Amino acid sequence: MMWELKSMPFWRAVFAEFFATMLFVFFGLGFTMRWSPGPVNVLLVSLGFGFVLAALVQAVGHVSGAHLNPAVTFAFLLGAQLSMFRCVMYMAAQLLGAVAGAAVLYGVTPPSVRGNLGLNTLHAGVGLGQATAVEIFLTLQFVLCIFATTDIRRNGFMGSAAMIIGFSLTVGHFFGLYYTGCGMNPARSFAPAVLTRNFGNHWVYWVGPLIGGAIAALLYDFILFPRMRGLSERLAILKGAHPPEAEGQQESRSDPIELKTQAL
Repeated sequence: MMWELKSMPFWRAVFAEFFATMLFVFFGLGFTMRWSPGPVNVLLVSLGFGFVLAALVQAVGHVSGAHLNPAVTFAFLLGAQLSMFRCVMYMAAQLLGAVAGAAVLYGVTPPSVRGNLGLNTLHAGVGLGQATAVEIFLTLQFVLCIFATTDIRRNGFMGSAAMIIGFSLTVGHFFGLYYTGCGMNPARSFAPAVLTRNFGNHWVYWVGPLIGGAIAALLYDFILFPRMRGLSERLAILKGAHPPEAEGQQESRSDPIELKTQAL
C-alpha cells in the first residue's frame, strides 16, 4: 500500500475513475431524460450508454483501467489484479463521481423533463429474486467481456477493446431495461437514488452486479483462462506489497486499451 500512497500515477488513476464516472453518469442518465411524452427509447438509452463507455475506456483506459463501476473493480480484486487499498479508493471515487455527474445533470435539466433522473426500478411483475438474477447475468457477461478483451496474456487480439466493451454494455441494456431498468453498475444506480432520495429495492443493484462480477472473475481466472499464481503471490498483490505483472510492462506497450489490466 505504501508504494501506492507515494505514487503519482496511483492518484492520477483515482482521479481518472472519479472524473470518467462523473461523465459516464452525466451522459448515460442524460439519455434517459424524457423530452417528449411516451416510454423510454430503449434503442437510444442502450446505444447511448454503450457509446459513452467506449469513449471513456479509450480516454482513460491507460490511466486507471477505466473501471467506472464498483462491480468491475470488485471483480479485478478477486482476480488479484489490484490491491485492496486501490479497490477501496476506486470504489469511493466511482461513487463520488457518479453522484457529481447526476447532480450536474439534475441542475441543467428542467424539472418537467428530469423525472426520477433515470432511477433504476423493477418492472411491474418482476420479483426481487428475479431482478437479482437478471442483474447477475447482465453483469456476468459484461465483466467476462472485460476480462477477455483486456487480458495482456492474450495474443493476436483483433479489434477495438473499447468498442467491444461498449457493445457488451449495450447488449445488457437491450435486455435489462425491460426487467430492472438495467443497473449493471452500483455507482450508476446509487447516484439517482441519492438525488431523488429513493432507495426502494436498491440492494438489488448492488447484490446482483457484485455477484455477477465475482462469478465472471472466478470463471475466467480459474476455469476459462487460468492465471498461474500462487496463493502467496495473490496475497502480496492484494496487500499492495508489489504490483501485478503488468506494472513492469507499462512503458513497452503502445495500445492504451491493452493496459487496462495494468497495476490497478
